Parts: sequence; structure tokens; C-alpha cells
Amino acid sequence: MTQQHTADEIRAAVSAAYGARALEVAAGNAAACCGDDCCLDGSEGRAAGVADRFYSADQATGLPETVVSYGCGNPVAIGALQPGETVLDLGSGAGMDCFLAARQVGPAGHVIGIDMTDAMLDLAESNKAKLGVANVEFRKGLLEALPLPPASINVIISNCVINLSPDKDAVFQESFRVLTPGGRLHVSDVVLLHALSSDEQGDLDLWAGCASGALEQTDYAARLQAAGFSDVAITVKYSGDGKAWQSALIDARKPGGATMDRLMRTAGEPLELIAAPGLETAACCGPTAANPGKCC
Repeated sequence: MTQQHTADEIRAAVSAAYGARALEVAAGNAAACCGDDCCLDGSEGRAAGVADRFYSADQATGLPETVVSYGCGNPVAIGALQPGETVLDLGSGAGMDCFLAARQVGPAGHVIGIDMTDAMLDLAESNKAKLGVANVEFRKGLLEALPLPPASINVIISNCVINLSPDKDAVFQESFRVLTPGGRLHVSDVVLLHALSSDEQGDLDLWAGCASGALEQTDYAARLQAAGFSDVAITVKYSGDGKAWQSALIDARKPGGATMDRLMRTAGEPLELIAAPGLETAACCGPTAANPGKCC
């Protein structure tokens, strides 16, 4: 029988995996091994992330190489952020999406990044100091218990992090609580096309790799609606690789406030997504006899 892990065990595994990546980046290994095509499997050279896949050269301009991303999309690009808005990034990591959001909301706006991993928070603070950004702050906290007052956030973004939470309902309820009426949620995440096996569900490496904790697409939408969100839309890009987990863009809105239809993505907008790079396990990544110098 597959062992069922506690929420604390899941968080510890996730934090350890991403904390190790942050320490590698801080130590100067941000471009190690196969660059931006790496997986979170604990192998040497897994630091770089996937920025080149989802962020344009213009967006990356001026960002040091230590501003890395391990996401499965670009939530800033889909968020239609406006000058003066307050933005919350769930699971802010090294800070890339926070820094990009800060450019869009301008000096009158404010961006808050929440992360539970000390090494990632240290890396984000180091990146902030390098950039001299004044309208971004990072706070330690859990997505299931956000350290923010009610109705204080205009837009929530997140990049392949909600699937890592052991309690998605709490994440959605907290997100709804901190949003202002009419506030929007625009996230990149992983969804399942079908349920995983019990062995896959109990694999902590797959949890940290963004697979075991993901929700099925219809379940994801239902849980957002149960938390109070309206206008829920999930757009999945099918990679054709036959895997249960796929990247998706998720939009939702807290009812009330001014009509924000013009700020919501349209269903016809072209998307360019692939399965999240953290979804491979050690079995498929790492040096091999046939390919000793490559990682993926």
C-alpha cells in the first residue's frame, strides 16, 4: 500500500528541492549543465530553470542571471497588469515574475512575493538589491495562510506553484480573501488530464516535480468556484507526449468591483506552452553512458 504523506512532509520535500536550486544559483551555477532545460531531480546542474522558454529577450533585459524561473508559463504576460495595482505572487522563488510585474504596475504600484523557502527568499532579496527595485517586497509564508489583510490585492499571479501545495482549497480560499472585489487571479500551473496511480500520488519526488500534487482540470475549476471565484477559465496546451500532466493558464475573478472584462485574457489568444520542465524524474534526467555530458 502506498504511503500517504503529511502536509508537513510534502512541504519539507518541496522546500528542500527548491532550496537546493536556490543555493546552486547563489553559488554561481545559474547556467550550469543544460541551461534553461533542466529538471528538478536533484542532479548536479539543475539550477538554471526555464526562463528562455517563456520570457522574451525584452522581458529579460536588465535581469541578472541569478533571476531564474522554474515555472511552466509566464503569468505576468497573461495578467494584464495596470499601473498602480497591487500584485501578489504565490510562490515567488527567485523573484522573476515579481520584478517583471513591478515594471508594469510602475512606481505607484506594489508587488509582494510570498515563499516558504528561506534559500529562495534570500536569493530573491539578493536579486532585488542587485536591481535596486523599490516597489517589490518578499515575505515568508504559506500559500494556505497568507500573511496579508483581506481585500488588499488587485491581482494574484503564480507560476507552477499551486500544484505543490498539499491543501489547494486553502490556497484558493486565502486567494479569494486577500483579493479586492473585482480582483483577478491569473496563474500558470500544471493540471492533470486523468488521475494518477496511487504510487505516483505518494512519490515525493513527483510532488516536488509538479506532478503528484496537480489537480485534474475539472476539479481545479470546481475548487476555484467553490472558493467563490467566477469567470473561471482553464486553457490547456496539450503537448502530445501522452503524459497525464500538462501546462495550463488559469484565469478567475472575485465578483464585485468594476467590470474588468477588458483585462481578462480572451479565449482566442494564442498560447505557447509546453509541459512544465520540472515534471521529469531522476530516471529520465541526469548523465547517461550514452550521453555523459548532458542533463535532460
